Amino acid sequence: PPLDHVLSRLAQLGYAQVEGYGGIYEDPAALAASLRAHGLTMPTGHFGLDLLKDTDKAMKIAETLGVKTLFCPAVPQAERSQPEAGWKALAETLAGLNEVYTKAGFGFGWHNHAFEFKPTETGSLPMNLILDGAPGISWEVDVAWLVVGGQTLQPWLDKYGQRIVAIHVKDLAPQGENPQEDGQADVGHGTLDWQ
Repeated sequence: PPLDHVLSRLAQLGYAQVEGYGGIYEDPAALAASLRAHGLTMPTGHFGLDLLKDTDKAMKIAETLGVKTLFCPAVPQAERSQPEAGWKALAETLAGLNEVYTKAGFGFGWHNHAFEFKPTETGSLPMNLILDGAPGISWEVDVAWLVVGGQTLQPWLDKYGQRIVAIHVKDLAPQGENPQEDGQADVGHGTLDWQ
């Protein structure tokens, strides 16, 4: 903090776009002014499920910030190992929200972590249940979390690649390193095989 200093530094480093998340949406008008002052845009944003369900509020924030695509980034910790029926219900919710947001001219999708790749009681992967149960949503694939979830990227690209509209590119540190960064590393300084 303050966020304005962070945005200034990102612009100095050559970034042109940033992605928002719920914690910084408290004052959308001030955030929009700061983005403009530093020549930055925010084409995508993470919006928690509770906020997404308040569609008028979420769309107002998105419009103020210039966000074109809203991504649901996760479910609460307690729901990350829920039964398969819970994932199917989430997919139905996301499909319904997708209709609302796309009708209003926004893109809408899901951002993965690793928990979506832990099999349910029937062996199904929540990531498949989400994407298959809400076939109209986009996907912001987080490559590192997908690998942490025990997956390799190519089969997912083969099956759902046409739905990927944004990518989180980060690296994974060698086992036991960078615990303060959740085991992540700067791209090219970790263990992922980018080739």
